[in-house]
Amino acid sequence: MKLNFTDSQQILRRSSTFHSDIQASRSVEPKVLRRNRIPKSPSGKIKVKVDPLDLSQLKVFPLSERKSLTRADEILIDPDSTAKPCPERLAPLIKDCAKNILAASKRDASIMLIYGAHLLRNGTARILERMMDRGWLTHLATNGAGTIHDWEYAWFGASTESVEMNVSNGTFGTWHETASNIHLALMAGALDGLGYGRALGRLIHEDGVTLPTKTQLENEIISFPSHPLTSAKSDLLRTMLEQKWPEGPIRIDHRWKHASILAQAYRHGVPVTVHPGIGYDIISNHPVFNGATIGRAAEWDFKLFGGSVEKLDGGVVLSVGSAIMGPQVFEKSVSCVNNLRLQSGRSVVNGHHVYVVDLQDGGGWDWTKGEPPKSNPAYYLRFCKSYSRMGGAMQYLQCDNAMFIHNLYHELLQT
Repeated sequence: MKLNFTDSQQILRRSSTFHSDIQASRSVEPKVLRRNRIPKSPSGKIKVKVDPLDLSQLKVFPLSERKSLTRADEILIDPDSTAKPCPERLAPLIKDCAKNILAASKRDASIMLIYGAHLLRNGTARILERMMDRGWLTHLATNGAGTIHDWEYAWFGASTESVEMNVSNGTFGTWHETASNIHLALMAGALDGLGYGRALGRLIHEDGVTLPTKTQLENEIISFPSHPLTSAKSDLLRTMLEQKWPEGPIRIDHRWKHASILAQAYRHGVPVTVHPGIGYDIISNHPVFNGATIGRAAEWDFKLFGGSVEKLDGGVVLSVGSAIMGPQVFEKSVSCVNNLRLQSGRSVVNGHHVYVVDLQDGGGWDWTKGEPPKSNPAYYLRFCKSYSRMGGAMQYLQCDNAMFIHNLYHELLQT
């Protein structure tokens, strides 16, 4: 049975997973959205008329046309090389961190690394792979930017661009392969219940994905409209039609997968979660952009993150270069775990050690003594304040993130 675009529109309209204002045709969508999103005053009269952008009309470009500022072969750090010396005052804290990681490993407690994109961009992928291989990291978490650079290094061997220059000419983030392949990974991974991190890690590690046929998707949508994965199948079907993605195997060679943290985590079976914001990342700058796909993958990853927090008693959290995402996600997850534990008569998460690493100073405050008063500017350092509230013992290390990870790895080897 070969279906044309009109046939598929009719099937999608019949599916209960689609709201009446969603059409398979892009030409209809902006008009519907304009009608439904005009703000109104309490009297019901139109207050301000704002038309949403029609992202289907964006002009996108191949990565080969971008001036990339960093290359995987130039940034990667050899784990066996001598680490740059860290500030002398931090040496005891790194020793203490290594000791607590080894103790957590022995008791099978979580050892979580929450990192920002710069940890990858500073070339630590091979060091982190060694730490995963030895059981010194049991969970990794990053933001959307961390995955974009990760995929670009793995496939293209280069990443980063001049934001200032490319925003001014309208090309910032409009790179076809990046948005298209990350969405492909998430949509294919959703059919197997994979969140953002593992879905993209699998695409890189396995050099591609396999998509079901459109007929299979259409039949399953109609036959099982209330199935938990029906919305994911609808998203994939519509995108296959719009983007002309083929059925079956799609080969995507990643020649620099050794530069990918996500691929190495997937290879070692270490959970890796991604906690993006809708509109935060350049994968929004493409006609393929699908907030439902990103949100679904992030939802599953937040739940998986909580599973590792559940095992955090006596464990270790490393928050490296994640000033906003890390503390925000961590505090909500700890609260969820404590909520569930208290319902069953268990104690809250305790006995863990938190090491926060960033280039900024800590506001001149000793964070081992708790948070400062609101009159102190240090109170507004989210990356310190939130972690200091989460129980356990928190230490703040003002340090270059790659320097910290490299020194920590060597300390672990020697301890």
